[in-house]
Amino acid sequence: MKRVLTVQDISCVGKCSLTVALPVISAMGVEASVLPTAVLSTHTMFPNCTCKDLTNQIEPITNHWKQSGFTFDAIYTGYLRSAAQIACMSRLFAEFRTETNLIFVDPAMADHGTLYRGFDMAFVGQMAELCAQADVIVPNLTEACLMTGVPYQEHFTKEEICGLLRKTAALGAKTCILTGVSPEEGRTGFAGYDREHGEFCFYSREKLPASYHGTGDLFSSVCVGALARGYTWQDAAALAADFTAECIRRTLRRPPDDPRRGVNFEEAIPYLLNLMQP
Repeated sequence: MKRVLTVQDISCVGKCSLTVALPVISAMGVEASVLPTAVLSTHTMFPNCTCKDLTNQIEPITNHWKQSGFTFDAIYTGYLRSAAQIACMSRLFAEFRTETNLIFVDPAMADHGTLYRGFDMAFVGQMAELCAQADVIVPNLTEACLMTGVPYQEHFTKEEICGLLRKTAALGAKTCILTGVSPEEGRTGFAGYDREHGEFCFYSREKLPASYHGTGDLFSSVCVGALARGYTWQDAAALAADFTAECIRRTLRRPPDDPRRGVNFEEAIPYLLNLMQP
């Protein structure tokens, strides 16, 4: 069985980060090992949340893993709280990288044109340096624009997306998958670029009339799980996009709830497994 290490926070309420990554990756038939970076009462979109920072636990945990001879087929980082945690991830990559494993970075720090609370442009630069060490990165439009200095706008043409992908991949990652791309009115999806082969990929679905917190974490978790299972990056991202859309669709069928609570991904797990059938 393949083993993915996912490094993110635990938000006790509000489905995102590890409370999404752990069940989704496990359901895909991939062992999910976890390295919690913090424990929050809720994610940061809720006001007044509590937070226990776990930066001082990262090195002791990873030292124990090294002493025990543990290895991982993929390392997947999501929401990191500080420059200190980014530095910890750089060391973790150096210590656990092998000739065959995958480094996957979701630079979860911004959306809809603005940074998340507590981050600044210095953090953006440090995250860009972390992305340079990855094999695959999955920024959204806002994050890609911030890391490359491209002015953010809600709608880009296909040619502009290709230019943004080239600039983002030039940070150093082999593959860049840009999420939240809407090159056509009424549709949304992803655009990807393989820097080594100069190949682009565009994939879109009907844009649903809702926005929920945590869908980026769903996309990344499915994508890294599929890559661990041997999917191409194009097929892995398409699988992730299809599953995320289905989760939104099922959530819309339910009575209205606070969108910060996330989507009903749990009841869509059978749909994901069915998509994975050969």
